Amino acid sequence: MLFIGNMSYEHGASNTFVGLVLLINLYNMQLYNTLSAEEREKLIDEAGLDRITLSFYRYAKIEDPKRFRDELFVKWNSLDVLGRIYVAKEGINAQLSLPAVSLEEFRSFLDSYPFLKDIRLNIAVEQDNKSFLKLTIKVREKIVSDGLDDDTFDPSNYGIHLNADEFNQLMEEPDAIVIDMRNYYESEIGHFTNAVTPEVKTFRESLPIIYDQLATHKEDKKILMYCTGGIRCEKASAYFKHRGFKQVYQLEGGIINYAHQIKSLGLASKFVGKNFVFDNRLGERITEDVIAHCHQCGKPCDTHTNCENDACHKLFIQCDDCAEEMKGCCCSSCKEALSV
Repeated sequence: MLFIGNMSYEHGASNTFVGLVLLINLYNMQLYNTLSAEEREKLIDEAGLDRITLSFYRYAKIEDPKRFRDELFVKWNSLDVLGRIYVAKEGINAQLSLPAVSLEEFRSFLDSYPFLKDIRLNIAVEQDNKSFLKLTIKVREKIVSDGLDDDTFDPSNYGIHLNADEFNQLMEEPDAIVIDMRNYYESEIGHFTNAVTPEVKTFRESLPIIYDQLATHKEDKKILMYCTGGIRCEKASAYFKHRGFKQVYQLEGGIINYAHQIKSLGLASKFVGKNFVFDNRLGERITEDVIAHCHQCGKPCDTHTNCENDACHKLFIQCDDCAEEMKGCCCSSCKEALSV
């Protein structure tokens, strides 16, 4: 059987030729991004269309990630989807933007895959037409690198999902421990009040560190987890259940969905500051609180940037005054290198 997009063709006298022609066309199609960021920016400006930034994920068994990846690229490229997407045998993790006028066709395409039908799309709190400037879809070993090597671990056996109101209420219970499953540079600019925010650089680091901190509370504490859009705490909640924790919960849809729900339901936000996001925006504001500081002068600031020195590109927090003085660089050495 030949698979082209979401269509399948059985070999037979009447349709073998059609199937072979479609297969050849697929192989001849552009399956990788070929435009520079500058070229893409120009096309976005010329199109003059409002774009929507969104994300979604799903843990599911995908037998042929490479074929699935190519199917996605062919369709999404035709819809002018831009973003960063990872596909693996364990599922899909997608962060992307697309023209608002194409959203329904995009949803319909996702619905054509049974495991993606009616999937929740996390619409960004703050929109930016240039949040992504190319379409990159990569096949990986895992959609979230966890450092685990355990064939008995099932990421689909995750914790209890909580909406914003339920999460707020459960946070107030004396036996609840709120865990931030993100990295230190994310929680630095925004987090839930009284949350445990581990000093980790990667998700794979966080699992053993948090386990050691909570190992004595497998029976007596409610473990409440959250992350940006839900994908990391979904795997983490499954991992902690796998390791014997009895009361494991996670914030459904992560901080992004929480921000939409508190607004629509008129709830008080127990998340303060900004939510770090992995696109050109580098953050979207949830509350007006500024809880971080410029890494150079110490003034209140929660604006992340990448060092202007192409040989560095360090991610750090920099206020407007320091950005002007340091020419967007993280240190004097990078500033000097930039002027050479």
